[in-house]
Amino acid sequence: MKLGIMQPYFMPYIGYWQLMAAVDTYVVYDDVNYIKKGWINRNNILVNNDKQMFTIALNGASQNKLINEITIADDFTKLRKTIHMAYHKAPYYNDVMALLDKIFSYQSNNLADFIANSIKHVCQYLGIQTKIIMSSDIDKDNTLKGQDKILEICKLLDADTYYNAIGGQELYDKSIFEKENINLYFVQSNVVPYPQYGNEFISGLSMIDILMFNSIDNIQKMLKHYSLI
Repeated sequence: MKLGIMQPYFMPYIGYWQLMAAVDTYVVYDDVNYIKKGWINRNNILVNNDKQMFTIALNGASQNKLINEITIADDFTKLRKTIHMAYHKAPYYNDVMALLDKIFSYQSNNLADFIANSIKHVCQYLGIQTKIIMSSDIDKDNTLKGQDKILEICKLLDADTYYNAIGGQELYDKSIFEKENINLYFVQSNVVPYPQYGNEFISGLSMIDILMFNSIDNIQKMLKHYSLI
């Protein structure tokens, strides 16, 4: 069984979705500390042919709190208006805006639950069949840290293969995973350029940008454009 574990990010870049689509089970790592100025509640979209950051407003966000202890203070009116202005001429605007409206209307203001719900909606839209569970729902030893905690989750879920984003190469040791009979691979996303209003391609944007400019079939092909290291 292939397993992926990542913190919840709102509409992250395509590498996040490539990892999720590549595994059998995906754990939303919601019971670890919030990272201030990280990517949990912000990302970049294309505004006037340039990269522009959006941020979801939060209540009392702190690195001393777990992600699932933080709540959202945003009604998404401003973000929705920004997305409309940026993408109302994009070919898949209507479908994607309907998807985003479903996400924005989620009743809970818990940050982790809200993002997990958004992940499930996008997966359904794209036909990603991966099983999604919350880390906080797993009965595990929460005194463990870093690699040790990841290994325990792998064992508890009977995973024989663990996929991590490429940025985790300095955090996880393949030889230690092998000793536990678990294969460790890092997912290296390969950029697939696509039309953005006919201008020079800007990569690394939020999944919102990819959804706006690409059909479901094209995105499903993009999800397979990665290398395992």
